Amino acid sequence: MSRDSNYDHHIAIFSPQGRLYQMEYCYKAAQSGLTVVAVRGSDSTAVVTQKKVPDRLMEPESVTHLFQITDKIGCCVTGTSADGKSYVQRARYEAGKWAFDHGYSCPVSVLAKRMADLAQLDTQYAGMRPLAVIAVFIGVDDETGPTIYKVDCAGHYLPYFATAAGPKEQEAMNFLEKRVDDMKTMDSDNVVRTAITCLGHVLGSDFRGSEIEVAQVVTKKGKVHMLNEDEIEAHLNAIADDADA
Repeated sequence: MSRDSNYDHHIAIFSPQGRLYQMEYCYKAAQSGLTVVAVRGSDSTAVVTQKKVPDRLMEPESVTHLFQITDKIGCCVTGTSADGKSYVQRARYEAGKWAFDHGYSCPVSVLAKRMADLAQLDTQYAGMRPLAVIAVFIGVDDETGPTIYKVDCAGHYLPYFATAAGPKEQEAMNFLEKRVDDMKTMDSDNVVRTAITCLGHVLGSDFRGSEIEVAQVVTKKGKVHMLNEDEIEAHLNAIADDADA
């Protein structure tokens, strides 16, 4: 280890074992955030995450990990909060530039690829550290329909039927894998409830409407909708009723 420890001082230097230690540290920082779950159905996508206010003196409305990138693209970031704000700002710039250059709104896949390319560049140069952020983009594409992309801090980006990120990622993925066959026919309500149920299952707790955040995009003409507390409570009550039935 004493020999390998010399290779974690610079991000662009491989160890003799072929590892980039700074990127591994970045992954750990990104995975230390909140757990995120995203699910896509027949005509909609939804993403759910925890809502934790770090200080009782802070206004709860100012704390969020869900962001609207464009009218039709939503994004949930987990990891370092300050890095997440910077990441979202750049994503909005890239989406706006695409719309200005091409005359139509940026597709989710194009934005995910662009953000992944920028993240990958940060692994090659020592002058800029990578952002400790894992982002999940949701939308309903005009050509491909409901879409979910996950972009990590090293520049990997892939489409998913459903995905998760954060400390409980593996447990959430195991939960979602058992239900992937049913997702293709789910309506918008069941998509949201599946995501909430998954998050509650892996965290081992029940939620109030103020303790989670939910965003969804429904149909190709739909826009990003951030659910308010009353709408979330309605879904929580429906989940409880189904469990009791």
